[in-house]
Amino acid sequence: MGNSMQILAALPELVLASGAILLMLVAAWGGQASTRLVSWASVAVLIGAGISLAGPASAGGEAFDGLYRPDMFAAFSKVLIFAAAAVSIVIAPRYFQRTSGDDLRPEYPVLILLSAAGMGMMVSAGDLLTLYVGLELQSLSAYVLASFMRRDARSAEAGLKYFVLGALASGILLYGISLVYGFSGTTLFSGVAEAYAGGRSMGLLFGLVFVFAGLAFKISAVPFHMWTPDVYEGAPTPVTAFFASAPKVAAVALAVRVAVEAMHPALHDWRQIVIFASLASIVLGAVGAIGQTSIKRLLAYSSINNVGFALVGLAAGTPEGVSSVLIYMAIYVVMTLGSFLVVLQMRDAEGRSIETIESLSGMSRTRPGLALALAIFMFSLAGIPPLLGFFAKLSVFMAAVQAGLWIFAALAAAASVIGAYYYLKIVKTMYFDEPAPAFAGRADAVEGGLIVLTAAAISPIGWLLLGPLGLWSAAAARALF
Repeated sequence: MGNSMQILAALPELVLASGAILLMLVAAWGGQASTRLVSWASVAVLIGAGISLAGPASAGGEAFDGLYRPDMFAAFSKVLIFAAAAVSIVIAPRYFQRTSGDDLRPEYPVLILLSAAGMGMMVSAGDLLTLYVGLELQSLSAYVLASFMRRDARSAEAGLKYFVLGALASGILLYGISLVYGFSGTTLFSGVAEAYAGGRSMGLLFGLVFVFAGLAFKISAVPFHMWTPDVYEGAPTPVTAFFASAPKVAAVALAVRVAVEAMHPALHDWRQIVIFASLASIVLGAVGAIGQTSIKRLLAYSSINNVGFALVGLAAGTPEGVSSVLIYMAIYVVMTLGSFLVVLQMRDAEGRSIETIESLSGMSRTRPGLALALAIFMFSLAGIPPLLGFFAKLSVFMAAVQAGLWIFAALAAAASVIGAYYYLKIVKTMYFDEPAPAFAGRADAVEGGLIVLTAAAISPIGWLLLGPLGLWSAAAARALF
């Protein structure tokens, strides 16, 4: 691949990085008055990065001597990442204006762009060091975003917890990378795969464990989930929506690429880790959510629970398994963004955010449209047909069964019943409990439109999209094999 083609292959990240630098200069000169311009320009940059995926950025092959892989798998993941990032920018101005009393600062969308650039590098990594650089770029932006409301003690606490535990996880991951490099002699995924195929090595096995431990933190899988509820609750709601969607997709896609491209010869070794993390995440995410009184903490445990189901597809280690993970993450992003869009509408008469589940009581009578949308999201997250959440779970279970892991699939399916309890409890609260004081917040045209769009996408109407989604995810999965 020539130099010009390599530049075109990495065009999405170049667009994001260039756009972030340019808009940072605009923010520096324009100050607070430039916030709206910078926000909408950031959305335009994300759209431009998405359009650039149509060229060499998704054509396959290798760039920069194997450090970067512009294939269909990366393109699929980047579409989800860029879409979630754009939604997180669009919903932020109104939230910050109502919550903090002043307009959003222009650094927010710039940080989202830099984080998206890091996530793009993560999902296109063909080398362990490219992986680490992309992950750190994403993480450093995320630490600032978590503590973006500086005068809010909860936001500052969330940022500090995320930073401390994130630094610990990065150290674990880097130690694993150093072990893999020391015993394989290379950081390229292709060379690492050859080393694992060459015979059993205790050093490589320890490296595998540490790498997967570091990645487990990034996807908030048990037992490295401890940061998720506190950070999700303390961070501003648009930031929480961002954390629960775009970085989650990037981290899961990165874990899939490392497992399949770099460590597939050690399938039987890492499959045990993935199966344990999957079942533990499903059970703990479900049980931990039952006693929650905050809707944001409940959605944090829901995120842990859903990562467990995505790992069911990864444990299969087959093209069908990877395809099912991609389908699951696409549907998960829509369900999660829709849920947080509803949370944004939970406000009292003075414009303050209300996050208690109790405040949803009787919402079917005070805000019937909003209650219907949240019920759709909850039923879908629970995996109840005919909503798309059911198809997402079915696809990963089928992939596991086809790989011969039918006991594992049966245990995961049985554990999903626990999670259905707290999702249905929210529906019961909205439709059968006595009404609480009505929410004063009303969705504007953008937020209302996004709620309708996401609810429609996971309703039976969304089944029309399953055919194209299945073909696209299958092509993306084949790119790794």
